[in-house]
Amino acid sequence: MDDTSPLIEIRALFKSYRRGDQIIPVLSDISLDIAHGEFTALMGPSGSGKSTLLNLIAGIDKPDRGELRIGGLDISQLSETALADWRAAHIGFIFQFYNLMPVLTALENVELPLMLTSLSRSERRERAALTLAMVGLEDRMDHYPSELSGGQQQRVAIARAIVTDPTLIVADEPTGDLDRRSAEDVLALLRRLNEEIGKTVLMVTHDANAAKSARRLIHLDKGELSTDQSGPS
Repeated sequence: MDDTSPLIEIRALFKSYRRGDQIIPVLSDISLDIAHGEFTALMGPSGSGKSTLLNLIAGIDKPDRGELRIGGLDISQLSETALADWRAAHIGFIFQFYNLMPVLTALENVELPLMLTSLSRSERRERAALTLAMVGLEDRMDHYPSELSGGQQQRVAIARAIVTDPTLIVADEPTGDLDRRSAEDVLALLRRLNEEIGKTVLMVTHDANAAKSARRLIHLDKGELSTDQSGPS
């Protein structure tokens, strides 16, 4: 698939959850395109469906119906095993609370996704070290998460997300647990990955200041797209 086609193509997407005998609708008739190389922020009040949409795009969950194509592949039709393989190859996920393994060093945490590849141990270590250097943590490789600040832990998490060279970086409230300075550093890093390396970034945030880092802002309200604004490139 060439880069002139949208990376993400969503058509008439619906998602609901069952709570006892009740069916709770979360997303209703979502249609959306996101191009290669875009930095898009998803915003909306609590319960608007933004994290659900992010998880569907990342292949963590499946829609009830509709089309969800990433790179031309309708991932909603994949089996659980095939979806897990696709996710490992194409998605870099950044969480609000880092999700680092406390018993592993920064280097070992970043190396984890590479364990699923055919790289040798020395190749894995070299790539993990290069990626940590890319996020400015070459002097913290042997430190454990408890020895790092929140901002440093999030940069380790970003390094872990990008070490496999994923097609798409998805971030769920990546600055939500950080102080203002650390949040600015993390957002600057995401902008650099987008602008200098050309990574496609999709970020859920409730912070209007964080959303300003994106070049496109999409609002969801009660499971529906309400506004879609593009900023300067």
